[in-house]
Amino acid sequence: MDQPELLQRMATAADNKRAEQIVVLNMQGLSLITDYFMICHGNSDKQVQAIAREIKESAEELGYTIKRMEGYNEARWVLIDLGDVVVHVFHRDERLYYNLERLWGDAPEIDVQSELLL
Repeated sequence: MDQPELLQRMATAADNKRAEQIVVLNMQGLSLITDYFMICHGNSDKQVQAIAREIKESAEELGYTIKRMEGYNEARWVLIDLGDVVVHVFHRDERLYYNLERLWGDAPEIDVQSELLL
């Protein structure tokens, strides 16, 4: 599976649990850590955990190994490392505070939202 398809599947998994403001940033050439960031948020601890769990399960169904998953129990900022893609599932308040989209403002955004509307 190529990266665009993986990104779309992870965005769909997040959307299935009503994640809000799903954004994918192309980090190629900007970060040595990963090629893509996917960022989204939930409005409660339980929703953040549900979104993270759905993304994890979807990635595993596709044959991806989760390299690391941090922050799940606290449910404020869950990081799911898929290697070339790192998913950040925030609680709404933390997303506003850390504002990764602004921090990585040079990263081009990839449109996954239009596919979710279909």
